[in-house]
Amino acid sequence: MNIFRFAGDMTHLISILVLLLKIYATKSCAGISLKTQELYALVFVTRYLDLFTDFISVYNSVMKVVFILTSSAIVWCMRRHRIVKRSYDQALDTFRHLFLVLGCLVLALIVHDKFTFQEVFWAFSIYLEAVAILPQLVLLQRSGNVDNLTGQYVFFLGAYRAFYILNWIYRYLTEQHFRLWISCISGLVQTALYADFFYYYYISWKNNSKLQLPS
Repeated sequence: MNIFRFAGDMTHLISILVLLLKIYATKSCAGISLKTQELYALVFVTRYLDLFTDFISVYNSVMKVVFILTSSAIVWCMRRHRIVKRSYDQALDTFRHLFLVLGCLVLALIVHDKFTFQEVFWAFSIYLEAVAILPQLVLLQRSGNVDNLTGQYVFFLGAYRAFYILNWIYRYLTEQHFRLWISCISGLVQTALYADFFYYYYISWKNNSKLQLPS
């Protein structure tokens, strides 16, 4: 564990807490992509198949459980909560996310470290996480205006991946046998997808104005 990974984990956790706060406080999921949330739930379930077989640390196990439970809870609220589900922007959330799932699965079957059940699905989860934000970004661009909590959620989600890139650089420089090239390349792709959002987030922060994305 190093400071960059810990910062990444905490900003990831903060992003989820911000989203849960938005849903709980406003009883609304307006501006949130259900398809992105479904993709993240699938990411965590397939990545942490080793939860009950490989113990690394209490911290590691707790974080795995937290991410699985919170992502599942968000999907449940958006689909089943009698009040929250009314605010879901279904007309704007039309990204064909199943193509992302299929594409990442095919890629994982071709490019992986070891051809085992857990390793293939681990690679699948890494590839899928890299592009899972796409439905959310498309929805925000279609809606134009972004409310404060939704903007903070996406910002912290992007910051989490940026910290993880620093974590990989640190590990590459300090560990003799560092081999996580699948994570590194996917992380760079994922961070690049946030570049446009970060630019407009900075502009809104600099001008103290409401965050708006070009349609």
